[in-house]
Amino acid sequence: MAQVTNKDASVPTADLMDRIVSLCKRRGFIYQSSEIYGGINGFWDYGPLGVELKNNIKMLWWHAMTRLRDDVVGLDATIIMHPRIWKASGHVDTFSDPMVDCKKCKGRFRADQLAETPCPLKPSKTVAECDGEKTEPRPFNLMFKTTVGPIESEENVAYLRPETAQAIFAQFKTVLETARQKVPFGIAQIGKAFRNEVTPRNYTFRSREFEQMELEFFIRPDEAVEAIAGRVLEPDEIDLTDPRPDTTAWGWKAWLKYWVAQRMRWYESLGLPRAKLVEYWQKPDELAHYAKACVDILFKFPFGKRDASGELIGEELEGIAARSDFDLSQHQRFSGRPMTVFDEELKNAWGKLAPDKQSALRSRYRQSRLDYYLKAGEPPEKARALADADAEAFTKGYYIPHVIEPSAGVDRLALALICNAYDEDTAPDEHGNPEPRVVLRFQPRVAPVKVAVFPLLKNRPALVQKAREVYELLRPHMKAFYDDAGAIGRRYRRQDEAGTPYCVTIDFETLGEKAPELRDTVTVRERDSMRQDRVKISELVGYLLEKIR
Repeated sequence: MAQVTNKDASVPTADLMDRIVSLCKRRGFIYQSSEIYGGINGFWDYGPLGVELKNNIKMLWWHAMTRLRDDVVGLDATIIMHPRIWKASGHVDTFSDPMVDCKKCKGRFRADQLAETPCPLKPSKTVAECDGEKTEPRPFNLMFKTTVGPIESEENVAYLRPETAQAIFAQFKTVLETARQKVPFGIAQIGKAFRNEVTPRNYTFRSREFEQMELEFFIRPDEAVEAIAGRVLEPDEIDLTDPRPDTTAWGWKAWLKYWVAQRMRWYESLGLPRAKLVEYWQKPDELAHYAKACVDILFKFPFGKRDASGELIGEELEGIAARSDFDLSQHQRFSGRPMTVFDEELKNAWGKLAPDKQSALRSRYRQSRLDYYLKAGEPPEKARALADADAEAFTKGYYIPHVIEPSAGVDRLALALICNAYDEDTAPDEHGNPEPRVVLRFQPRVAPVKVAVFPLLKNRPALVQKAREVYELLRPHMKAFYDDAGAIGRRYRRQDEAGTPYCVTIDFETLGEKAPELRDTVTVRERDSMRQDRVKISELVGYLLEKIR
């Protein structure tokens, strides 16, 4: 079968994205928001198939993170929170991009993206190459402002959250106590976030409204691990194939390696090939000021940066960051509420340590706390006093947990799955003649519709009645779609473009008119191979469930 695929060099990258965008609108995956009014840049609506795809992504993430684990619980926090949360997190003072204006085209652009942003007046050139005079870069805060209550004043200013993580930190102690968890454990959340991006770009990849899937996994500081376990394991000493590892001696480096491996496996389980996924370990000068390390999981979209050889480098799907104890420490300082936990194992282990070991661990913990307070801007004398108090509390079993944060974008993953699934080949029409076919080769677990049900002819009441019966049989178990419009070949093509992995056709054999032995069987057609098998209706649910899980 001749194919023109998204892996084929004969399909130019720009042309491929145009085809994908066209398909997404044509088949009801993604629409421009407010399109009848000219649209609004950076905002997108998800149609019937798009919302099913996103729901599948979120359900699979939630299942993997919370249902299959005993050490992760969930949270659903509000979009608008107390504004001091964003002061504590640093978003009010530092969450900004450098912005420049072009005096010629009147456009506003990110200063660090001029070399890759097309000029509005001369699309063949970038903003960096055009002759329009630019203003000096200046910071532009990315948070959306609003007011709470009937009076618009500075006292009532609030913000739409730019990330879902801070709500988890703010509710950390409440969740810890009510969920009866103990460190190490995680809190997971899926929800909307909003960033007033200067230049939204690459379709839905960089938007102003988007959805995140974030886990904050709270761990012991390495000093506590060493006190309890005697040593801290190096990352190359942990066995990532062990389904129930002993994590007692795991420090932050081991936990980071573990979560990177977990997340990579999850992406592969959705059908993203390992060859298109990249682990990028951020360099020291790229790290956020609070991070000890960060690993970005990149996907090779049809767009984005390329290396010297022309190979796509990849764009970020998820960041897995070792955030130290910065966030909980900040909220403790700003709220005046303690974010420390009591660790019975640490208290018991501490009394059994030799005095020199106690002194060394206490000194290290004190130094890490002192470093935090000084970076946070506390006066040296006060910083030393606070660090001394924290170190003393540590010897009694108290500490502020550190955090490993896997943070993924629902919208970016949906786009990655669509780009990866998009394919073009040829397929026979109803007369057996080859014709071009567009197909989305989704892994069945993420496919928006799992099965489509067709009567061979819609003007035969017996076929329609039986098809409706089969449709009603399937729909409680999976997302099903009924279609009786047009030739059977046209119906197959529509479902191929929607990414539906299986189509069930009720034909005359189902009625037993041509072959009595085939009564109450149906034709099941598989999307990728286009193979057709006969399956008993009584076995159909089990047959399909086994294939779509």
